Amino acid sequence: MIYFDNAATSFVKPQIVKNAVETALNKYTANPGRSGHNLSNIVADLVFDTREKLKEFFNAPNHKVIFTKNCTEALNLAIFGSLNVGDHVVTTCYEHNSVLRPLEFLKKHGIEVTTLFCAIEDLPAEIEKQIKPNTKMIITTACSNVTGECPDINAIGKIAKKHNLIYLVDGAQACGHIDIDLSNCNIDLFAFAGHKGLYATTGVGGLMVNENLKLKPLLFGGTGTESENLIQPTDMPEGLEAGTIPTIPIASLNAGVGYLFRNFEAIKKHENELSKYLYNKLIDLNFVEPLFSENSKNVFSFNVKDLDCMLVADLLNEHDICVRAGLHCAPLIHKKLGTLKRGALRVSVDHFNSFEEIDCLIEILKQINKLKTTKF
Repeated sequence: MIYFDNAATSFVKPQIVKNAVETALNKYTANPGRSGHNLSNIVADLVFDTREKLKEFFNAPNHKVIFTKNCTEALNLAIFGSLNVGDHVVTTCYEHNSVLRPLEFLKKHGIEVTTLFCAIEDLPAEIEKQIKPNTKMIITTACSNVTGECPDINAIGKIAKKHNLIYLVDGAQACGHIDIDLSNCNIDLFAFAGHKGLYATTGVGGLMVNENLKLKPLLFGGTGTESENLIQPTDMPEGLEAGTIPTIPIASLNAGVGYLFRNFEAIKKHENELSKYLYNKLIDLNFVEPLFSENSKNVFSFNVKDLDCMLVADLLNEHDICVRAGLHCAPLIHKKLGTLKRGALRVSVDHFNSFEEIDCLIEILKQINKLKTTKF
């Protein structure tokens, strides 16, 4: 099998992550922060260490790490926890539905939203033009899960700081693939998924919160703190982590981030080489309609002329090549690209992929294209 659906979930996990899960099942299944016995304390230490590793990896000494079950929950916590009636948000067409749907809901409840459809390189200037007296937040992705393009989050962060605005970044597609520096980019809220480029299992994501911000809780329940108080605590992180946190996925995340610490430069180098190689191979195919650019990172969406993307994905699957077809939960970028009704085929690489696998993909695409005039 050749796996090119890493933008959805990374399939190949480092052996150290697999070992961490097995160890956690055997040793770390107690509930941290709820009991005083030794096993509970050991698990609490593991959770604390994972928070510290994430802060170091993303250069975020002044952020608190809130664990969630995925990036979607983290984005919801950031959005619903920050905005109030009368606030204005500036966002973009490059966003995932985990941003777009909460904002669409809030538009009916007194929140004003401006969504930009400009070229990704024009976002900083266009965002600044939209800032108004009631603007409170800017929301952008760090990397599009459709085109693989990356906005200039450093420039946008400077604009946010200049105007004293909250900057929320969706890091689901970027983590583990490109450098993310929360402090130097002035990112106040950063949502991440554990199961993609951080190589954790599913079941864990998180929100990194500037310690100067106060968020309203999204979930209410037990926190292990202030148990006598019927009002939900708002202290971070416990007040925003109601219920039992996913300790075994957190153990896998701990190992995944540790793996990245040791190998990040080599990972980036290989992924950049794979991306350049895939770009050149795809752009040379005259039957490919590209939705990516030369600067795309790891993610390449396209269509095969005169063929439905779902059909192409099915045909690739018959050759044990895993890709994703459709709208990728990001309808507005497809609207911008003119593919809202058609969708697209998405190939996403990871450093575990090889040039030989890309060659195989290209050859099968050529075979599919040759067959279309006679078979379809």
